[in-house]
Amino acid sequence: MKNQYVLPTYGRAPMDMVRGEGSYLYDAAGRRYVDFCAGIATCCLGHSHPLVVEALCAQAHKLMHCSNLYGIPGQGELAERIVTDIIGIPGKIFFCNSGAEANDGIIKVARRFGHRHPAADGSPRYEVITFLKSFHGRTLGSMAATGQRKIQVEFDPLLVGFRYVDFNDAEALRAAVSDVTCGILLEAIQGEGGVNPVQPEFLRAVAELCKERDLLLMLDEVQCGFCRCGTTMGWKAICPELQPDLVSCAKGIGGGFPMGCFWVSDRAIDATGTELSSIMGPGSHGSTFGGTPLATATSLAVVTELVRGNYAARAARLGEQLKATVEAWHLPCVEGVRGLGLLRGVALKPGSFAVPEGQTPAGYVNGLCREAGLLACPAGADTLRLIPALNIPEEVLAEGLELLRGVLSAL
Repeated sequence: MKNQYVLPTYGRAPMDMVRGEGSYLYDAAGRRYVDFCAGIATCCLGHSHPLVVEALCAQAHKLMHCSNLYGIPGQGELAERIVTDIIGIPGKIFFCNSGAEANDGIIKVARRFGHRHPAADGSPRYEVITFLKSFHGRTLGSMAATGQRKIQVEFDPLLVGFRYVDFNDAEALRAAVSDVTCGILLEAIQGEGGVNPVQPEFLRAVAELCKERDLLLMLDEVQCGFCRCGTTMGWKAICPELQPDLVSCAKGIGGGFPMGCFWVSDRAIDATGTELSSIMGPGSHGSTFGGTPLATATSLAVVTELVRGNYAARAARLGEQLKATVEAWHLPCVEGVRGLGLLRGVALKPGSFAVPEGQTPAGYVNGLCREAGLLACPAGADTLRLIPALNIPEEVLAEGLELLRGVLSAL
């Protein structure tokens, strides 16, 4: 790869990936790796799945792009499937290209809601409360929503209107709500922040506070959604009765093809029956490549297979198997296994092994795994994230876990 022509914004591993097959990746030197990263929870059906390849190629031969100035028939079918089979609550879908765009979109909806439902003095409400260690993307809007200072350095001034509080702290959250607050945004499991699940009682407290103060309940399901956590959406594994107002999605929705969306509830937001989804009319939002015929056809094949194959139940079963296997090793460097389904974080015990200067424990262990033939990814400084494909064969899962055991045992 001619790296001198590529902006160095990634700390890339020293190999070029050239081929994928199921839950294996192959580099340019021909070495095979067990893939517990899956494109950072994106390749939910593994690499080069026949259904995905067939849908992509068949649509490419017909029409790849025509713009949203015209109707795209597949959008309606895909939106119906997401609303009916994945979200399970009446609402409407906007298609985009990534999780960051989806989060920007729900922030815009929240701000418009804050104008339509202003503070007592008539001034617009615009503030969204998010949480420390959260991650919502790297656009100016989603970066400002992210509760991690390290990704915001030297990009000031940030978009105003965000306040960060401690995750799972209901008292701190209640104290943070002000007259200008219009919504609360959180992940069911903080993926990038360390694989930290929301506590059920806290999520219920968020929902109650939103009702009490007329706030929008906003869920970032970019990494948690589409069957990864053992249910169709991550929040359903924690509080299945929850009724969010806005949900952002990406990653697994496209099986590796760039795709994202956000869902807006049809619930009435005033006495006249105005639906929340109705406040975003023509001209309020747009995307050149959002929901193209190519993206829509590919995503429809992926989502249909996820539902048909009941991959949520499979993720729940294999996730518990993964957790039990790692915990049964009783290794002194492992503090525990967090997460749900096939979004798992192996918490590394601080100080239990030597780490080279300038590296984090998770980054160091991730590098050792890669040398051993296992691909994973860090989640914060002290957590190794394991997010394999939802259809990973059980024998390949076992193979990858055995590689992991060898690395951790050697520490």
